[in-house]
Amino acid sequence: MASVSFDSVTKRFGDFTAVSNLGITIGDGEFVCLLGPSGCGKTTTLRMIAGLETPSAGRVMIGERDVTFMHPKDRKISMVFQDYALYPHMNLADNIAYPLKVRGESQEKRHARAREVADILKIGQLLERMPSQISGGQQQRTSLARALVYPSDVYLFDEPLSNLDAKLRLEARGFLNHLQRDLGMTAVYVTHDQAEAMALATRIAVMDAGIVVQYAPPLEVYRRPATTFVANFVGNPPMNLLPVEAMISDGALHLKAVGLATAPLRVTRAAAKALESGKSLTLGVRPEHLSLASGGEENTIAGQLFANENMGPEALVTLEREDAARFTARIFTDEMVALEGRVTLGFSSDHIHLFDERGLRLPLDHEED
Repeated sequence: MASVSFDSVTKRFGDFTAVSNLGITIGDGEFVCLLGPSGCGKTTTLRMIAGLETPSAGRVMIGERDVTFMHPKDRKISMVFQDYALYPHMNLADNIAYPLKVRGESQEKRHARAREVADILKIGQLLERMPSQISGGQQQRTSLARALVYPSDVYLFDEPLSNLDAKLRLEARGFLNHLQRDLGMTAVYVTHDQAEAMALATRIAVMDAGIVVQYAPPLEVYRRPATTFVANFVGNPPMNLLPVEAMISDGALHLKAVGLATAPLRVTRAAAKALESGKSLTLGVRPEHLSLASGGEENTIAGQLFANENMGPEALVTLEREDAARFTARIFTDEMVALEGRVTLGFSSDHIHLFDERGLRLPLDHEED
């Protein structure tokens, strides 16, 4: 296995910049997810590792090798595609063994290796079948087996689970997690599904408009989102975000918004210097950090009941404020939550997030500077 490094990498297509000044390192044995919406540059980034796209500027390194202009076949990488890309006229054994065939391995050696990998992936009994004779989940494992059959420095995954139904995706996700722990492979995985990224990654690179806006372990991305974009993209339901007016008084921060009542907040010295009374900020609260409350309390937000969704072990309660903004709470309960009319939701100061007018996170006193 090997590390992957991007040294100030930019990729342009004519006047359009798909990836801008990328400078991250993926460690040896790490499983890194490139996460973001369509068009954010994550697949272009993956293709530059594979050698299917050439950077407009900067360097791509695999280990100590500069592979920026190296042919894909010389990079010691394997890739799993979104559509599996299996050859319909070959049985599974030949599909899996194909990378060994193009490298000149004998039929005996490549079929023995194909069976070895297929057995690991629980498809050894299907090797004589054609791709059209197996399920989507089995096709996905066949594509994965083909990637693993030849030892590689880096394994690349381009949304490999997106064509599977919900149950198979869950099963395949668990299998990939198990495989990563067993093999310790260096993997780069493209997805727009934040649940996949949270479940699989050792670190997540959240991308927006060609820029990595946060690169951190999953729990850090979830608990300390660097921007409002990350806060809104990671989480299901996403973080509630509310525009508020900041007021500084007696060294404390007071927040004002319709229907909002908050206790004075202590902020770090760095944040206090950046704040002025009357500035617009954004308050963020995760749905699981909201609970039903009565009126008149501090750290509450009130509005009319918009939706009350029973999800089994939890209920999603959404209120709508006078300005049509909505707040959703995740209430963990086995009972049906009976609500109507005006609803008040409460939260702890320890679980709020603040973002400045640029959408960047502001540190609070309950967090480290």
